[in-house]
Amino acid sequence: MKAVILAAGEGSRLRPFTNTIPKPLIKIYNKPIIEHNLENIYKYVREIEIIVKYKAELIEEYFWDNYKNIPISYKIQWDDKWTGAAIKWVESDMDVIILNGDSIFDKDDLKSILEYPGYAALVKKVDTPEKYGIFEVNQDNVIQKITEKPPLFIWDLANLWVYKLSNRIFDMVEKIELSDRWEYEITDALNEFADVFPFKAIVVQWKFIDVWYPWDILTSNVYYLDKLSESRIDWVIEDWVTIKWNVILEEWAILKQWTYIEGNVYIWKDSQIGPNTYIRWNTVIWKECKIWNAVEVKNSSIWDNTNIAHLSYIGDSILWNHVNIGWWFITANLRHDKANIKSLIKWELVETWLRKLWAIIWDNAKTWVHSSIMPWRVIKNDAMILPSSIVK
Repeated sequence: MKAVILAAGEGSRLRPFTNTIPKPLIKIYNKPIIEHNLENIYKYVREIEIIVKYKAELIEEYFWDNYKNIPISYKIQWDDKWTGAAIKWVESDMDVIILNGDSIFDKDDLKSILEYPGYAALVKKVDTPEKYGIFEVNQDNVIQKITEKPPLFIWDLANLWVYKLSNRIFDMVEKIELSDRWEYEITDALNEFADVFPFKAIVVQWKFIDVWYPWDILTSNVYYLDKLSESRIDWVIEDWVTIKWNVILEEWAILKQWTYIEGNVYIWKDSQIGPNTYIRWNTVIWKECKIWNAVEVKNSSIWDNTNIAHLSYIGDSILWNHVNIGWWFITANLRHDKANIKSLIKWELVETWLRKLWAIIWDNAKTWVHSSIMPWRVIKNDAMILPSSIVK
C-alpha cells in the first residue's frame, strides 16, 4: 500500500505561526502534526508521497527521503483548486491510503481503516451536517454518495479526509471537471469510485484533532498529556524536587533544586528548569529552554530555545522559538467580567469558548523587566516590550 499525505495548505487561521512554518509542522505534544499520523501508518505502507506547496522546503528538510526506513517522495501542488488538484498527478501501482497532513487521527481509528479488507473512508457523526461533506450510506454502511455541505439534512456522517482506495482513483481524478465552486473536488471522484467499488464508511471511535486556531495547540496538548499514566525520567533531577502526577523528562534535561511540578507535564531535550520553579498542569516545554528561579508556568506551550527569567508568570500561552522573557513579566489570562475570550481571525471575531487565554509571543520577541500583557494579545516576531510597560 502507498500513503499519500496532503500537506500543501497554508493554515491561514493559525497565523502568526504559519507565517514561518507550514501547518503540518506545528508541534503538538512531542512531535509535529504530520508526524503523529506517519507514526501510526508507516508499518502498513511500502512508500509515502507527501503533497506539498506552502513552504515545501521545510517539510522536505524535516523528513528528507524516508521515515523509519519507508521511502518518502514529494510532489508540488501547482494548482490551488483544492483537494482534487492535490492528487491529480499522483501515480501508484498499488492501493493507497490518502489522508490530510494537518489533522491528527487516533492510532486505533487509523488501524481500523488500514486493516479493513476492502476500501473505506473514515467518518464522524455530526450535529451540523450542513458544514461538512456528508456521506449517504445503506443499511450496511456502504457509501452511496457524498454531498458537499448539503443545505438540507440528508445524513449525519461527515467526511474526515481519510480514504483507503484502489489506485483506480487517480484515473477518476484526472477526469473530474471544475465544480460550481470553481474547484477540482475529490468528492466528485469519490462518487464515481463508490459506483464502481464497494466503499465502506467507518465511524471513528476516538477523538481526532483538527488544529484550526492557535488556541487549539493548547487543547491538543491536553489530549496527549491526559493519556500519561506514568512518569519517564531520562536525565537529572536534583535534590528536593517534587513531582505530583506524571512528567516526561527527556535526555539532557534538568530539574534543579526545589522545582515543583504539579500535573502532567512534558519537558523536551536539553531544557533546564529551576531552581525554585513551579510548572503546572498541561505544560509542554520543548528543547533547550531555560526557565529560571521563581517562575510559574501553567497550561502553556514553550517552543525551542526560549528563556523565561525569574519572578515571571506564564499562563495559558504559546511562546514560539528564541523568545526571551525578562524579569518579572506577568500575563493576565482572565477577563475581569469572566466572559469567554474572542479572537480576530481573518477579520472575523471567533469564539474560543475559553475563559482563560493569554497570549502568543512569536519568534525572537523580547520582553524587558517588569512588563505585563492583557488577555489574548499577539506579540509579533522580533518585537521588544519596553520596561514597566503594559501590552493592551
